[in-house]
Amino acid sequence: MAIQSMTGFARHEGEAEGCRFVWELRSVNGKGLDIRLRLPTGFEALEQPVRKAAAGVLARGNVQVVLSVNATTATTEAVVNEAALEAVIALVERLSDRIDARKPALDGILNIRGVLEFRDPELSDADRAARDQAVLAGFRTALEELVSVRLSEGAALARVLGDQVDRIEALALAVETDPSRSPEVIRARLADQITALMDTGAGLDRDRLHMEAALIATKADLREEIDRLKAHVEAARALLATSGGAGRRLDFLAQEFNRETNTICSKSNAASVTAMGLDLKVLIDQFREQVQNLE
Repeated sequence: MAIQSMTGFARHEGEAEGCRFVWELRSVNGKGLDIRLRLPTGFEALEQPVRKAAAGVLARGNVQVVLSVNATTATTEAVVNEAALEAVIALVERLSDRIDARKPALDGILNIRGVLEFRDPELSDADRAARDQAVLAGFRTALEELVSVRLSEGAALARVLGDQVDRIEALALAVETDPSRSPEVIRARLADQITALMDTGAGLDRDRLHMEAALIATKADLREEIDRLKAHVEAARALLATSGGAGRRLDFLAQEFNRETNTICSKSNAASVTAMGLDLKVLIDQFREQVQNLE
């Protein structure tokens, strides 16, 4: 499966055994896979298969799953509570010898709380199983739509990230070819600095100064950092071309990009290289921000 974003929304409606159901799935960024499920009373048996289906196609993200159910037919039925009715009749008979009153009418008895109850008819085991299977099939359809949305957004993010990687590479090459890094320029700059020190008449050892200058020049060399930036660029392109969750690995690469850029800025002895290093840092921050959206 190609790279997915962790954000998306899906909705699916359906009917099953006299009811209409609606699944709504919302997904946002998360460090792992966190499925928050809200089911109406009577549908608790769907929790485990729903979680299993989601975990089979999603690796990361905070996913909210909500099921709403409404009856499509007037299925409510009136049921007489026989125990309550017998108790009322017994009380009427017991009081009839003590109180001269008309016998209560049927509608009066039925209006007594607890005698008449209204409830939805109980489904048979077979009907309940058929209903649950239909509702679960609706969830799988919604889940497919969510994955499709996440894949579409993931493809768009991959294009953005690919462009950012190209720009990171271009800046790394610009640092590599900056005139300030040519041996001639470095040699001339060091020679000028040594001459300036010798002209102070402080009795400095010219040979020792040359050795120290050579050591400083070696420490300030950016070759290793540039080479590592290039390697990270190739690794990022490979990850963007792979299938599956590359978000964590790309986030690690963003940290490595930033580490090398910080070193370049600290070693820089030219304003042009420092400026490009700062541009790199801004670009890498943008890259990492986008990577946070990937699965």
